[in-house]
Amino acid sequence: MDKITVSCIIAATPSKVWEYYTSPEHIVNWNFADPSWCCPSATNDMSIGGVYNARIEARDGSFGFDFKAIYTEIEIGSSFSYGFADRSVDVSITPDGENTLIEVTFDPESENPIEMQRNGWQAILENFKTYTESN
Repeated sequence: MDKITVSCIIAATPSKVWEYYTSPEHIVNWNFADPSWCCPSATNDMSIGGVYNARIEARDGSFGFDFKAIYTEIEIGSSFSYGFADRSVDVSITPDGENTLIEVTFDPESENPIEMQRNGWQAILENFKTYTESN
């Protein structure tokens, strides 16, 4: 399957985008695709072989899961890659004038339609944009 890329222009500096995207105290505020979900906890060991773990739950408590990944590449301030299960994700943070472009490219899974996956990851990125620009 072809990789999927979602992206967003953020009205913030690359250093702020990096901090808000990788720091657990910020991750818990934006890392969900729909307002009926939340991210009550996150940890992030930003080193090669380090573990990223975010707990994602339905706000009504009906369902939850841990999203756990291992870092494979890191360019502090500009890009990183991680793997989980048999999939990989690449994130790039690039200056774009007075704004910052963030792009997330990921391997789709086979259980859900491609468009649903794209929309879900894009919604998370839109939450990130809203949170970062308002703080």
